[in-house]
Amino acid sequence: MLTTGAVWRLYHGDQEIARLTVTGGDFPWMHADVETRPGFEEFRSVFAEQEQAVDDEDWERADACYERIRKSLTMTFPDGEPVAEFLLHIHADGTAGWRWSDEPFDED
Repeated sequence: MLTTGAVWRLYHGDQEIARLTVTGGDFPWMHADVETRPGFEEFRSVFAEQEQAVDDEDWERADACYERIRKSLTMTFPDGEPVAEFLLHIHADGTAGWRWSDEPFDED
């Protein structure tokens, strides 16, 4: 699953909207090249807004983007099993970074 070349998948409902091919990692972050699929365009703007919010250190806006992403999208491991929790950034250059957990993140 953490192997270079492994493919994680991003879904909106039951529609696969992106494939994330692992290029490496820097624990706890994974890095990948993104292959967008039909249905991704609907979410491109929220990922762009999230990236801008992080660049601006506007954490409230970044958190709001995260909430929109997590309410709408799901991710699966390369074996097809669902990821319980993830924090995903898809960048304008076609790369992604994310961290994940087998259990939901604490809401503290």
